[in-house]
Amino acid sequence: MCEKKDILILAIESSCDETAAAVVKNGREVRSNVISSQIALHTLYGGVVPEIASRKHIEKINQVIEAALGEAEVSLDEIDAVGVTYGPGLVGALLVGVAEAKAIAYAAKKPLIGVHHIEGHIAANFIEHPDLHPPFFSLVVSGGHTHLVRVKDYGKFDIIGRTRDDAAGEAFDKVARAIGLGYPGGPKIDQVSKEGNPEAVAFPRAHVAEAPYDFSFSGLKSAVLNYINGCRMKGETYSQADVAASFQKAVTDVLVEKAMHAVEEYHVEQFAIAGGVASNSALRLAMKEACEARGVKFYYPSPVYCTDNAAMIGVAAYYEYRNGTRHGWDLNAIPNLKLGER
Repeated sequence: MCEKKDILILAIESSCDETAAAVVKNGREVRSNVISSQIALHTLYGGVVPEIASRKHIEKINQVIEAALGEAEVSLDEIDAVGVTYGPGLVGALLVGVAEAKAIAYAAKKPLIGVHHIEGHIAANFIEHPDLHPPFFSLVVSGGHTHLVRVKDYGKFDIIGRTRDDAAGEAFDKVARAIGLGYPGGPKIDQVSKEGNPEAVAFPRAHVAEAPYDFSFSGLKSAVLNYINGCRMKGETYSQADVAASFQKAVTDVLVEKAMHAVEEYHVEQFAIAGGVASNSALRLAMKEACEARGVKFYYPSPVYCTDNAAMIGVAAYYEYRNGTRHGWDLNAIPNLKLGER
């Protein structure tokens, strides 16, 4: 398709509260990956404030892109295409990245490639695992999404299961806030759980009868809140570590059980996890053991590639570029973009 041997993608990610840019070579080699995090700012409010996130993206995006190009030691002339997250995410935050990508692509006369954020998370696994190629299955677990996905080919997906209510990462944040850990909840629960007993509290494991691969974490979140309120009403104390560990175990059990159900039914040989919650140590260990017990190759990205970053968008954009995907100057942010849509 292209006479040039190496393909360089400049990628931009701004779907939530990280302003990120990266340069990716041939879909597997990260030349640079620069992230400006807003965690400290949003911690003051106990969660992400969309308007503040958008303003910070505007402040940081040019600096981040310049840093990514500088670290990669490439100029815009050497870039083959510009990839950008255009959904799903916070609409104001997405618009900043999309507008920047369109401006750069237009000025530099480069192709523009819009990338689905979840496709990026799945593609993060390609960075450190040269042996991983489709087809395979992936569990995507993040603050806004819990998807069980069949990756049929690069850029081609079937969603086998999805959350009916709260995503796993969202439940982590809400429970962390309820037990006094604050934001961001995922890493804090992971850390505190190491000191707790995961069998201390019998929290429920939700199952959707007519959809065996779908997830539901709203009831689990409510059960934790009810347990805490019950203790307070009775004047009893509870162990923060035990509640965190028991909650984390309940989430992990459901994720692993449904994932392994799919592994067995679809005769899966390769399984990958992706998204922010994929950096959770208990989930990684449980999934690794479950896959090994079934002779399935298990893959997961390093923590830096689990959270929102532009390297994963660059990888996904490379394969979309090879598939012939191009977007026009009418590309818009789509906050509720479904995986597989164009």
